Amino acid sequence: MRHDELYLWHIPGPEQHRCVGRLRLVVSGRGVSLQYSQDWLAHGFPLSEDLPLVDREYLPQGRLAADQARAVGAVDDARPDRWGERVIRYIVRPDRLSLMEYLFYAGDDRFGALGVSTSATAYLPYTGGAIARHEMAQQLGDVVAKVEASEPVSETERRMLAGGGSLGGAQPKALIEIDGEEWVIKFRRRDDPLDSQLIEHATMTLAAQAGIRVAETRVIPLARSNAVAIRRFDREGPRRIHGISAGTALRAEAAAGQEPDLSYPALARLLRRVGVARDGANLCDVRELFRRMVFNILMDNTDDHEKNHALLAFEPDRHGRYSLSPAYDVLPSQGAHGYQEFACGDLGHESSLKNAMSRHQDFGLNAVEAAAEVAQVICVVNGWRAHFEAVGVSRGDVEVLARSIDGDELRLQRERFSAEAFTQPEPKRRARRRPFG
Repeated sequence: MRHDELYLWHIPGPEQHRCVGRLRLVVSGRGVSLQYSQDWLAHGFPLSEDLPLVDREYLPQGRLAADQARAVGAVDDARPDRWGERVIRYIVRPDRLSLMEYLFYAGDDRFGALGVSTSATAYLPYTGGAIARHEMAQQLGDVVAKVEASEPVSETERRMLAGGGSLGGAQPKALIEIDGEEWVIKFRRRDDPLDSQLIEHATMTLAAQAGIRVAETRVIPLARSNAVAIRRFDREGPRRIHGISAGTALRAEAAAGQEPDLSYPALARLLRRVGVARDGANLCDVRELFRRMVFNILMDNTDDHEKNHALLAFEPDRHGRYSLSPAYDVLPSQGAHGYQEFACGDLGHESSLKNAMSRHQDFGLNAVEAAAEVAQVICVVNGWRAHFEAVGVSRGDVEVLARSIDGDELRLQRERFSAEAFTQPEPKRRARRRPFG
């Protein structure tokens, strides 16, 4: 069955379902539009800043390439990413593979509090299977390996993976239930020479030592490898939290026809404007965002793209206030590329502390405060080897990671960072003498 029209719903809780509006396939089948329902216009909230409560059909902004598809605003964050699309192609096998099919067959376990239904009057999502329990992690891993290898799977295995198997990202993953809560479980890729799941757990717990709020992680040993489980931060028991990616938030700010500023400083400025005030100010999140940027640079996490930062609306209203989500997908990229996916400062994407310090004022920090943040992160990163070994990362994997983390480029930045270099006042310029007369 092909879906040219569907309906977007907001589901903050198990018995709370409200139709947001109509979704329609547009732009020669490569885009998805949204038109709010009259009820949502009267009693709802803007899903993102580029979708204000106005009675019109919103279309995806910007030119779409022939091989590109995008839904409008926050709707695009409700779609599956590479692994989720692969599961839909392999498990569901819809007649057509447009963005509408991917949105619909992502099911009821997607990121945030949005759902997709075939009806405007009743919430009728695609239902796959029940979420696997913790003790089924090995079986689930075996099914994921079959999908990755394009091997046949049974009907029982299809149902097992269909429960949360269409989540985003490129890493093979699914959902499991641990102590009554939903966790995302990531499995080792067939072509990965390292134990990246254990490395992710080690990096996330190291980030916590640097004063960064991270999603809770657990290592789950399997027969031939480890998996890592990440507790969902867009769920609080049965409650679902509305969220958008940093890319969606920053694109909403961009003027018509202009490229969005996908950078840490731009996200910091946005948070200072729309962030939830905590402790009497809205600077808590931006200070931490600065810390995350520095940690990612020094730990060679260059895969810090726009979808690896998220904003959460715990109490969504017409004012559009957001909090920075806990950090996730934080681990070394093993490439020592020297460039971050998310731009850092005046030097663009360059992975340097000089670049990170260049826009400290955008984070509400003066030079002294920013340098103190950098020094704190350096102190933690200097102990990364001992921490990784204590967590159980093999010596061989540590040595591979050390090529970048302790390579000349990053190690020398840690060793040579001097707060004084960034906090000394500029020399006063001599005033010009004015001529007489």
